[in-house]
Amino acid sequence: MRRRPPWGALLWPALLALCLWPGVMPRLLNPLGVGELGPLDPPLWRQTLTHLGLVGAATLLVGVVGLPLAVAVTRPGWTAPRQLTEALVGLGQTVPTFAILALAVPALGFGWAPTLLGLVLYGLGPVVGQAILGLQGVSPGVLDAARGMGMSGAQRLWRVELPLAAPVLLSGLRTSVVYNVGTATVGAALGAGGLGEPIIGGLSQQNTALVLAGALPAALLALTLDAWLALVQRPAGAEL
Repeated sequence: MRRRPPWGALLWPALLALCLWPGVMPRLLNPLGVGELGPLDPPLWRQTLTHLGLVGAATLLVGVVGLPLAVAVTRPGWTAPRQLTEALVGLGQTVPTFAILALAVPALGFGWAPTLLGLVLYGLGPVVGQAILGLQGVSPGVLDAARGMGMSGAQRLWRVELPLAAPVLLSGLRTSVVYNVGTATVGAALGAGGLGEPIIGGLSQQNTALVLAGALPAALLALTLDAWLALVQRPAGAEL
């Protein structure tokens, strides 16, 4: 089967870079008559880097917490903890992000800490859910064959289960990252910075151009990260 070229991995970051180039967004948005967009402080490229840092830190924490958790609850005899974990991560996605942040502020204050907590709780659902699905989907016959070859439990996990579950696990990671690019915009209300600053500022000033100055780069950032992770996921699936 002929593969489609990964045009998204080139097109979306190119459009994002164009939007971040100084002076481009005002030239694009001001003629539309939806508001006045002047120079931003901090500049848009710096807000994008802050946003990317928030999403990257949250994704790292989600991986550090979520993957070991999924591995632990998919071991034989851990049915009840697995069901409890699936219920809790599902519950984490049903609670509105604003509610999580509002509960975190009294304990953690303003800034990155409550925002990261919200992103991690929100991002755990897809990663843990898909990791459990992928690890449970490994054929019992393949595991029996690995046991027959004398592999220990750790060897079966690293050399058989995780490689076979990798495509499903990476799909959960892609979903989590895309969710968090959008959710991180809420963090600006807590002083975390990022692309939510112009969005919230535009809403308070009823300036649609300022809203679009934050929303467009956020959307392009999500599409860019999704396309790049798809490039990583594709070889993992092709090895099976």
